[in-house]
Amino acid sequence: MLSVEENDFLRYWERVRLEYSQTSSKIKRGIPSALLFSFSILLSIILVYFLSPEWYTKISQKAGKSTLAILIAIMITAFFFSYMRMHYQWEMNEQHYRELLFKLKKEKPQEQKSEI
Repeated sequence: MLSVEENDFLRYWERVRLEYSQTSSKIKRGIPSALLFSFSILLSIILVYFLSPEWYTKISQKAGKSTLAILIAIMITAFFFSYMRMHYQWEMNEQHYRELLFKLKKEKPQEQKSEI
């Protein structure tokens, strides 16, 4: 017998699984956490640049020219992180959904046998 939470999850996942499987949906739902992740990288670069400028210029003589490349790399990282995080979450929910369906199908024949 499935618990109330498991039945709720089955109904919820049947309703949203196709929508959540789309790439655009994964990116849209994952972008807030990805931006937090990317913001911390960008913040650390900015802090090093302003709090220790002599160290930053010693390390990177092309600081002004590489700014655009750094921003593009951070954006690519954000999109990749958002997609992969949501895809992993979708896979875990799908696996849980299939396990619950299997459990439900396994219990159905046993219930029919007990009625006879």
